[in-house]
Amino acid sequence: MKIIQTTPVFDNWFASLRDRSVKVRIQMRIDRAEFGNFGDCAPVGEGVSEMLVHFGCGYRVYFVQRGDEMVVLLAGGGKPTQSKDIKTALKLARKL
Repeated sequence: MKIIQTTPVFDNWFASLRDRSVKVRIQMRIDRAEFGNFGDCAPVGEGVSEMLVHFGCGYRVYFVQRGDEMVVLLAGGGKPTQSKDIKTALKLARKL
């Protein structure tokens, strides 16, 4: 089982989501990741990857693994803001 940690950037983004069904689906992906099942993911550079949530506007959760047990959720966003969100996630990963 993996330890999931979050950044304040991720926490603020997740809290800002208004659609409960979106929050539930994203939380389900995070719960699966806790057990090592990351599902549809793609690397975005510098060890950062994005979990794709095929729902709504194409939500993404940006994360980095630290060792075998820890996963840090860096940021989140949708397809329309993907470029900006990747830059934010990479910047956060460099600070860890």
